[in-house]
Amino acid sequence: MKNINAYAAKTKDSDLKPFNLDRREVLADDVKIDILYCGVCHSDIHTVRNDWGNSKYPVVPGHEIIGRVSEVGKNVSDFKEGDLVGVGCMVDSCQECASCKDDLEQYCENGFVGTYNGEDKHMGGHTYGGYSEMIVVDQKFVLRIPENLDTKAVAPLLCAGITTWSPLRQWNVKKGDKVGVIGLGGLGHMGVKFAHALGAHVVMITTSPSKAEDAKELGADEVLISKNEEEMKKHAGSFDFLLNTVPVGHDTNPYINLLKRDATMVLVGAIDSLGVHGGGLVMGRKRIAGSLIGGIKETQEMLDFCGKHNIVSDIEMIDIQNINEAYERVINSDVKYRFVIDMESLKN
Repeated sequence: MKNINAYAAKTKDSDLKPFNLDRREVLADDVKIDILYCGVCHSDIHTVRNDWGNSKYPVVPGHEIIGRVSEVGKNVSDFKEGDLVGVGCMVDSCQECASCKDDLEQYCENGFVGTYNGEDKHMGGHTYGGYSEMIVVDQKFVLRIPENLDTKAVAPLLCAGITTWSPLRQWNVKKGDKVGVIGLGGLGHMGVKFAHALGAHVVMITTSPSKAEDAKELGADEVLISKNEEEMKKHAGSFDFLLNTVPVGHDTNPYINLLKRDATMVLVGAIDSLGVHGGGLVMGRKRIAGSLIGGIKETQEMLDFCGKHNIVSDIEMIDIQNINEAYERVINSDVKYRFVIDMESLKN
């Protein structure tokens, strides 16, 4: 075992503070990664504050990890020392169920192992994430990062990126489709970038007129203010696909009305009440679906696409010592659009 520096919350009411943890020795199938950058996801905050009621303390968050390989196990041939790599939301799965065999480890029927707060099959207890110096991960869950991209801005692609990429690909968004992205935040800004790069006609749908200019800079062709009933009527029945990134429960009926017959709205944010009226779905054979990150194969495809099209997240860099302030700013939507921690600061 190796004892390393990290940041952790010890209770749901405590700030993140310096913490020491043990990482396992490198096993035959493992890759050891010295962490350079780690993104800050809203899920980190939910877990630290036990919003979902299943947190295990101490919590060391972080599942948007970028680093360099510093050691590999004897069975590892696809990675070598010095490679630029990433780790996303998962570090293990059963590898035996139908979902795992279909490269959909995020839907593992026995439950995937989260990068943090998952069951640590090697050390016992629970897993610790990327707010730390280094991490040891099974090679199957390590991702190759294109070297041409702005490395620090790649980190959020490993959660916010794949969360929006996966439904766009699953529902076959293509050139010429009219795609609406609902909500302009960490997820929404990536949805706009990806849909634009796929050749869709992208409409940013927001309650905030002040976000219109930003949306167009990100690649939106139009901006639709959802509070404007006249504008909503003009767009009724015209969308091939809607990507709904709103992170809290809300009335989805106005958005359902925007869909064409047989079209789908996919939720990647809210997991509570949606207030759906069945008539809006029945009259047009419309669908509401959900989507969760992506499998390792699909995440690598996303990263390769980003390398080809030079797509990264819009970020603000912080030192680890400012993480608690950053959490408050995320809650207040005061970031464009994701925080990334410079893990070099952990040495201070």
